[in-house]
Amino acid sequence: MVNSWGAYSMEIKDFVISLLYKMKEILNEDFVGFYIHGSLAMGGFNSKSSDIDVLVITNKTMTVGTKRKLAELLLRRSNEPFPIEISFMNMEPLNNWTHPGLFDFHFSEIWRGRYQEDLSKNSYHYLNGDVRNDADLAAHITIINHRGLRLEGPPIAEVFPYVPQSHFIASIMGDYQDCLENIEEDTVYCVINLIRVYWYLKEGVISSKQEAANWGLSSLPEEFRFTIIKVMKCKDEKEHYGFEKRELLTLKKFINQNVQVLYNRMADLQSTSISFKKENKICED
Repeated sequence: MVNSWGAYSMEIKDFVISLLYKMKEILNEDFVGFYIHGSLAMGGFNSKSSDIDVLVITNKTMTVGTKRKLAELLLRRSNEPFPIEISFMNMEPLNNWTHPGLFDFHFSEIWRGRYQEDLSKNSYHYLNGDVRNDADLAAHITIINHRGLRLEGPPIAEVFPYVPQSHFIASIMGDYQDCLENIEEDTVYCVINLIRVYWYLKEGVISSKQEAANWGLSSLPEEFRFTIIKVMKCKDEKEHYGFEKRELLTLKKFINQNVQVLYNRMADLQSTSISFKKENKICED
């Protein structure tokens, strides 16, 4: 499982590189680096359904004016033709990592209407000086450390901290719990994400959606094969297949039972490790 940036079309490359240059124009000397994670980095990007996932690093916290310029740029560029999901972090929270991680600015299509309203009304409800936290950053940085792409900036190992496994698991488990609840409403995303989390806890593999779906086909019981095939077709071809409530609940129950066993086992191991370290410390003292 290696990245395949070189295999992508010039349309995708030109889109991302143009975005990089426009951001550098706005950030000027504060720009540090531009790093890709998600499906584009892991070779599973689908031009019909995937986001462009990016982390941009700056030297210091950005001003409100810079945030508004970035919002204007991203409102123009996102979905033309590819949707963008991007977060901006400065070096301070990276050098002093805590979970959930701190970020200066975030854009995704979910935020489009809010930013449009702030800009059109010259208001500051969302585009303001607030620094927020995001539990997903632990997952994004872990993926960058393992499988990310550096388009410009210092090497990944020089910029991004080691994220403890406990932080990564807390990050993916939050999304996992949402998917357990929403599998009937957002079937394609949720089924694949449940499989991704199961695979990670079982074998420690950090995977793209496509890789997780392929693993599910080859590794999960045969009774789930047709459901996973339908999910993959919906994701890749934008076709619409009907899903019965029973098949989704059966798949969810199977995965969740296994995930809970693996998660509890991992938690027990971490607890034992912490206790062992404390005992050794007492003995040393």
